[in-house]
Amino acid sequence: MPDHRLTSTAVAPPNDASNAELVRWAFDRLNAKDVQSLRTYFWTADSVVHFPTGTCRGSAEIAGYFDQVFAAIADFAMESVAVAASGDDVFVHWHLTGRHVDTFAGIAATGRRIDLEGMDHFVIADGTVVTNTVRYDQMEFARQIKLLPPDGSIADRAMKAGFNVTTHVLGMARRR
Repeated sequence: MPDHRLTSTAVAPPNDASNAELVRWAFDRLNAKDVQSLRTYFWTADSVVHFPTGTCRGSAEIAGYFDQVFAAIADFAMESVAVAASGDDVFVHWHLTGRHVDTFAGIAATGRRIDLEGMDHFVIADGTVVTNTVRYDQMEFARQIKLLPPDGSIADRAMKAGFNVTTHVLGMARRR
């Protein structure tokens, strides 16, 4: 993993930024692949981010997660579609695009395009992340990289039928 502390100069968020503005700034830094600025100004040793693939605690672990994301997704672009804020809570509806070119979440590169929407719920206090909960449709991601067959396809119907048979058989066995 690259050590961004040695490779870039941190860019500070705007002075007196609202929580919504801080999140928009963070999205700009992500698109610039500027993990160092986020480590310096946005995440702390106490920040916790809940990703669908696991939880990261502290700025170093969160930065490491994004180092993996940037290595795995070429042409990474994350647009904030809508931002809503109330007090310490900031909700972001986002759109992510890129190409799967390296291992991510244990899945080897497929070279396939990724086009996903998701949501983040940030809790921000004193200008830094307390928690962030990230959600996106993992089945859609799996379908886009061909880990799962297209919804409704012959392969999908066969997989679901096999699952349903297994569930039925196991259910019958438990009732005995």
